[in-house]
Amino acid sequence: MPSTFFGLTIASSGLNAYQIALNTTANNISNVQTKGYSKQQANRVASDALRVYQKYGAVGTGVTTTSVKQLRNQYYDIKYWENQSSVGLYETKLNYMQQIENYYMDDDSNMGFSTILNTMFNALDTLKNQSGDTNARQQFIGSTQNFATFFNATYQGLSEIQNNANEEIKSAVANINAIAEKIANLNKQINVIEVQGGYANELRDQRALLIDELSTIVPTEVSEVPVKNSNYPEMETGANYYTVKIGGQILVDTYDYETLVCEARENRVNQCDSEGLYNIKWAKTGNTFAAGSSSMSGSLKALFDVRDGNNGENFTGAAKVLNSRQIQVVSPSITAIEAMTMPETGTLTINGRDYNYTDFSFELDAEGNITSYTFNLENALSTEERLKVDGMKASIGSSVDVMGIPYYMSQMNQFLRSFTSMFNDIMLQGEDLNGDATDYYSFITGSDLHGEDYFFGKSDANYGGTMDCTMSSYYKLTAANICASKLCVKEPEKLATQSHRTEESGVDDYNLIEELAKLKSDTVLFRGGSADGFLKCMISDVSIDTQKAKVFEQNFLNIQSQLETQRMSISGVDEDEEALDLIKFQNAYNLSSKMISVMAQIYDKLIQETGV
Repeated sequence: MPSTFFGLTIASSGLNAYQIALNTTANNISNVQTKGYSKQQANRVASDALRVYQKYGAVGTGVTTTSVKQLRNQYYDIKYWENQSSVGLYETKLNYMQQIENYYMDDDSNMGFSTILNTMFNALDTLKNQSGDTNARQQFIGSTQNFATFFNATYQGLSEIQNNANEEIKSAVANINAIAEKIANLNKQINVIEVQGGYANELRDQRALLIDELSTIVPTEVSEVPVKNSNYPEMETGANYYTVKIGGQILVDTYDYETLVCEARENRVNQCDSEGLYNIKWAKTGNTFAAGSSSMSGSLKALFDVRDGNNGENFTGAAKVLNSRQIQVVSPSITAIEAMTMPETGTLTINGRDYNYTDFSFELDAEGNITSYTFNLENALSTEERLKVDGMKASIGSSVDVMGIPYYMSQMNQFLRSFTSMFNDIMLQGEDLNGDATDYYSFITGSDLHGEDYFFGKSDANYGGTMDCTMSSYYKLTAANICASKLCVKEPEKLATQSHRTEESGVDDYNLIEELAKLKSDTVLFRGGSADGFLKCMISDVSIDTQKAKVFEQNFLNIQSQLETQRMSISGVDEDEEALDLIKFQNAYNLSSKMISVMAQIYDKLIQETGV
């Protein structure tokens, strides 16, 4: 039978159990505003019964606190982490799309493309009536300089956005590495505590908070598997294997973790790319981490989309080996000079391997379409490589089917090349105020001409500020370098306003000006529209992407709010609930104390007043 004083043991177990419960409640209350903290709960079970060899068989022995554990629901955690990558993707994309949108705004507070274009053609209309007036000529030339400066400034702004995204990619990689190291260290600390029978609640909260942060950057998968005793497979040791995957690849494997590195590209992928854009690789294996692939999400994916997005319009074609140092690409995806986006020096990717080229040329058909490109390689191909390359798909860069900086750059370049080539063609047909003709025959034959022969060209200090604009060289004209002829700026009389003068026409004839005026609204030169439709195309593109990012961001934020509510309904600390627990556990503690007091009186009666 049990001891005479067994009741004290039972009552003291209640005191101990509810003291722990009160301490746990106090801890919850003190952490009610702690970010990432999960509510803790003291778990109690009835103590093992004591066999007393009586008719009733066994008696209870009190209560035992088995553990103090955090309350978390793994299902909601996983759903939350899955949603976070989409939140990170669209939050980051919206931020950058709004920055891009600012460069195409045209309103009272921001003089944009339409205002500048209208000003230029208004000045042209004024010049029509005063073509012999030097001041009118100077006014028009000044407006063309503003036209070129607008694109120069827009290019600089977009380049800055691209560089900012590139630097943010580097910061994100550093953050991923830091999180991986912290998780691996926490895994070790958690296992040390739990293998001894404890439960590392606070450390687990810290780890979950790191996963919350990581899942916003890249898609994150988490797995926790108990470590079994090798001698007794059904027995758990208390430790756990904890793995974290990003993009389907292991980042943390319990105590070990991998790191990512940023490696600057050897060559540019797009003609207008900034130098030194980063690719991400695994430090140990050197394999590429495709953060920008279509299967990825998260803020890192958004950064790659903004930095590299080309709307799927990268250069592709079929490779044909001409000799050990030349590869011809036939059936190219880019068949117009205006649409060319590849850098002068870059990298061809064929059959999964990269081949650097030093320059390239192209062939035109009778209609002016490009039929093939010939790339001159930096290193000679071996016989084996020639066999592997011939007939395979060749590409420059990757197809990134979103509208990012490269896409908007290429659209500006395409518009400018079409507009300036038509503008220059008209100007080359005429005479200046002195009656001197422009040598437009040289233009047709494609010889090297410079600023004195073209009104719009590529900025080049070696040639008075304007580069040659032969048929092939319009590829080299971009938003970064377009400028008006500095020769005309210095000598306005050099501007051609009429075709070859006759005795009847005189110096005030303006037939060329009438042809130039048609470029604004009456000439198809960009995406099936005229010059004044350029801004509408750009605004349409960027507004669609901005609106899409805004809508999806809000949708995923709403889902985030719902999931957070569900998570907090389980793991959150509710002040009212804790207050009720305080009263409940206080009453239980007081009852256990009262039980000891009653038992003390009984034992006092037994000892003091019972004779032997």
